[in-house]
Amino acid sequence: MDLYSVIIRPIVTEKSTTAKDEANKYIFEVDRRATKVDIRHAVEKMFRVKVAEVHTINISGKRKRMGRIFGKRQDWKKAIVTLAPGTSIDIFEGV
Repeated sequence: MDLYSVIIRPIVTEKSTTAKDEANKYIFEVDRRATKVDIRHAVEKMFRVKVAEVHTINISGKRKRMGRIFGKRQDWKKAIVTLAPGTSIDIFEGV
């Protein structure tokens, strides 16, 4: 899998900011076909950090209603990446 197609975007919410500050965990939306090993290699190469753990969650899209018609949001995959102690990703520091 291509290195830059594994990580789609970072998830920046209050909960992810708290996880970053307290436990050195960063949350990303990743490709649904990506494995934990793919995610680990992508984060280590892109941000030049050492990854300690990777947890993944498959999130099913919510059902939404638009008038009489029901639709469904897209399913996606979330990765929670724990970095080794003493390392951080600089792109999140100004957020």
